[in-house]
Amino acid sequence: MKQLERVFKALGQSTRLKIIFLLNEQELCVCELEHILGLSQSAVSQHMRILKGADLVNEERKGQWIFYSLNKAALSSELLGCVNILENGLKAEGKMLREVESLQRLREQPIVECRVTPEAVKAAGGEDNKGCS
Repeated sequence: MKQLERVFKALGQSTRLKIIFLLNEQELCVCELEHILGLSQSAVSQHMRILKGADLVNEERKGQWIFYSLNKAALSSELLGCVNILENGLKAEGKMLREVESLQRLREQPIVECRVTPEAVKAAGGEDNKGCS
């Protein structure tokens, strides 16, 4: 029962729901999540700590970057279905439009150590001219 409480608590916050939706699409590193969500590294890390504590995400270190993916093995088919319904609702309301567009632009970037480069941020209209470090 405690695990179920952690899952629902983790999913009860809109930013963490967005992260789950994004990770349902593809594996992302912290700096990509920062870019897509417009959050600081510390804010993203805090959200990821909660999602990891609820066993909703997998973490993999690749060099100096940490990549996250959705832990589909830990999600029941019913819970994954609920996540998909919520995602479709947010998309229909236009509440994830910016995030979906940012994710699509990242998919077009060549896969290197980190797909977010200063050039990619600038091209996407961002003001932050730093890449992952």
